[in-house]
Amino acid sequence: MPRIALYSGSFDPVTNGHLDVARGAVRLADRLVVAIGVHAGKAPLFSVDERRTMIEEACGPLAQAAGCELAVTTFAGLVVNAAREAGANCIIRGIRDGTDLDYEMQMAGMNGTMAPEVQTVFVPASPAARPITATLVRQIAGMGGDVSAFVPPAVAARLSAKFARPSGR
Repeated sequence: MPRIALYSGSFDPVTNGHLDVARGAVRLADRLVVAIGVHAGKAPLFSVDERRTMIEEACGPLAQAAGCELAVTTFAGLVVNAAREAGANCIIRGIRDGTDLDYEMQMAGMNGTMAPEVQTVFVPASPAARPITATLVRQIAGMGGDVSAFVPPAVAARLSAKFARPSGR
């Protein structure tokens, strides 16, 4: 039976923290399905297509090097339902600190009750990735800061273009 893992998030934008988790996930699975959460109440900076491209560019080489198939999809409901639809037997969740652990343990418990056939697997963040959040990356980029230490180069370029100020201002 192939090991299929689902890694969900908004990925708005893809960060080095996301890559850190994906690097661990591709070593655990035969197929990694990265699921982009799409929610009507959220106004993302990047479109779904832009996020899909960033994920494929950044995670594709990681998956290929590990001999893992990569797929990118979207979902709008419960993560456990997205996992079932993808045929996943595990959900990958990144853990940065104790706050993440408390929240993710609650989610794993709820998901385990709703879908006992789907196991939640925690991937601890490396020390360099622990402080990185997409929210902080967007804020720094929006204020003209350098985010190159926090995101892949192609994502940094996309952020720079999104927040480019018209000349003369």
